[in-house]
Amino acid sequence: MWGLQAECENDLLITQLLLEMPEGPSVRKFQLLTSPFVGQVVVKVGGSSRKINVNDLNALRLQDSQVHGKNLYLAFVAAEGPSGPAAEETVLQKEAAAVAGSAVQRGQEQVCAPHPQDGELQELQHSGSEAPDATEGPGNWLRFHFGLFGSVRANEFSRANQANKRGDWKDPVPRLILHFESGGFLAFYNCRMHWCSSPRADPASDILSMEFHRGQALEALHAPNPICYTLLDQRYFSGLGNIIKNEILYLAKIHPLTRGSLLALWDRQRLLDCAVQFSSDWLHLKLHGQRLHFHIYQREQCPLGHPVMKGAFGPPGGFKRLTWWCPQCQPEVLPRDGDPSPVTE
Repeated sequence: MWGLQAECENDLLITQLLLEMPEGPSVRKFQLLTSPFVGQVVVKVGGSSRKINVNDLNALRLQDSQVHGKNLYLAFVAAEGPSGPAAEETVLQKEAAAVAGSAVQRGQEQVCAPHPQDGELQELQHSGSEAPDATEGPGNWLRFHFGLFGSVRANEFSRANQANKRGDWKDPVPRLILHFESGGFLAFYNCRMHWCSSPRADPASDILSMEFHRGQALEALHAPNPICYTLLDQRYFSGLGNIIKNEILYLAKIHPLTRGSLLALWDRQRLLDCAVQFSSDWLHLKLHGQRLHFHIYQREQCPLGHPVMKGAFGPPGGFKRLTWWCPQCQPEVLPRDGDPSPVTE
């Protein structure tokens, strides 16, 4: 009985890990690695992707590079066409570009394949940024959506740091390699690629965008659903994933299953402040090669020494996310008399 339960729990954990992907701060760093190549022509291509014809990218000019939530978008035009200005940069992007750009020029910049605990779980099924456009062909935008260990490397390839299940030390195979006229190259690992006519995302929902709409986010947080569901809704919190969700709920001292409609405006404002600040701090650490220290995610004790609980929560019919919380630091908020019954698992 106990052996079967442990096996089921292990299968659940494996399933969760297989659904993990880089969160907003990681994808922003990927975008910054591509920025120095904007305006350059692709002179050679390679990669294992069968979703697109990689040869279509040959002799095209990289016109623009943008990030929206968990997706990276690269625009390509015919080489004889105008390169065009890059997308307007946010304050964070400008700070990061100086760090990333100088390192790339030295041929030393890289983005390491994320550690398993650097990933995040798949978006809620009603995420508006998942469906690609039907339009396909070169000269449009190429959308990248990264999976487990998905990454971008500039001027170097990923190398195996451990043997696989078969005992082989095989280096990861890039899905796409773009060599540019400057002599540098970009390698994209474990990602899905689709051609689209334009980025399909609203900057007002991107937690790392200067255009992030706080009013819209605060209203979304007031929904009568468990707050841990709402935070992963990419329509309002694009780029926010499971790690950020767990961490900010702990920092704001909010139980993950608390319904948003039971939270005071002050609590929702504090949670939103934690989301923006934590995401910005995480990006800053990534740009300086430093690892993130988790308060609650995958921990057995919270920073105050209290035992941490773990559960898999998700909307009916949707994906279940592993969630960590401290019952003492994050007390459950119970509905008052007359409130609708809570959402059940």
